[in-house]
Amino acid sequence: MARLSVNINKVALLRNSRGGNLPDLVQVAKDCESFGAEGITVHPRPDQRHIRYDDVPALRTVVTTEFNIEGNPTREFLDLVLSHPPHQCTLVPDAPAQLTSDAGWDTVSNKTFLREVIGELHDKKIRISVFVAPVAKMVEGAKSAGADRVEFYTGPFAKYFSQNPHEAVAAYTEAAYVANAVGIGINAGHDLNLDNLRFFREHCPGLLEVSIGHALISDALYYGLSNVIRMYLRQLS
Repeated sequence: MARLSVNINKVALLRNSRGGNLPDLVQVAKDCESFGAEGITVHPRPDQRHIRYDDVPALRTVVTTEFNIEGNPTREFLDLVLSHPPHQCTLVPDAPAQLTSDAGWDTVSNKTFLREVIGELHDKKIRISVFVAPVAKMVEGAKSAGADRVEFYTGPFAKYFSQNPHEAVAAYTEAAYVANAVGIGINAGHDLNLDNLRFFREHCPGLLEVSIGHALISDALYYGLSNVIRMYLRQLS
């Protein structure tokens, strides 16, 4: 069974829209875990429009499952991660003003940079995942750079799922076989939801973890957070 990590960025966005501490991000993280989530993901960005850098210390203290920090490995981001080591750090090639993560690393041309960053984070015993498209050479490049896992960018799968699910998932199945062959773990994230998650899980051999935020928090507006987390867990079981 793949693990469910709940991305709480959208909860922080709601809090920031009014100032103050409602909703309480730390309490939401604790509640997600009590409802069955097997991890908490945050993705602080330079403009701190949702998760702020000063949220990380408090969350690192209370998360008891798996704490995953995503982000572009700028010096500021790396200093944050190294000061409050999570269980996992997911490296994402976001531009500073990017709305959302919509492309994976070119792990071939960035191999030297990624190897240096991964080595620095490994010194703190942090597991490293690298955000990639489902392309064999990018998976192999992540392994060569020293990553422990890849996170497949599933935006294209989600976009074309309703038109032709088998065609939409084909590249991910092939890339998963490559990952399994070279010995690198598989995570996935971006636009996975209650409609497409089970199908993706069934066609991505070796899937270890999914990180889901936007769809899950949106569903929680209708069904409630506790119910929704159980609904997503059922799709992964």
